Amino acid sequence: MNKLELIEMLKNRSSLTLDEATKVVNLFFSEIALALQKGERVELRGLWSFHLKKYKSYTGRNPKTGKIVQVASKHLPFFKCGKELKDRVNFPPN
Repeated sequence: MNKLELIEMLKNRSSLTLDEATKVVNLFFSEIALALQKGERVELRGLWSFHLKKYKSYTGRNPKTGKIVQVASKHLPFFKCGKELKDRVNFPPN
């Protein structure tokens, strides 16, 4: 499912218009991004959580040219799946 499919599904399963469903989905994702930008942890208990991992700078190699380059330190979002989501995905076969 992509973002447009999510918006369409939300519109079809609720009394929201397409414009309202689009605003809800965009607000949801922008608030997650804003919280991560502030360094906060985002969690939907049982489903998933996001937090930032800090990676130190390191010396790397450009794969095209082979030149050695210095890669700056960075923060990247880290996703962790919750138990309920794992259980839903790994349901026993019928």
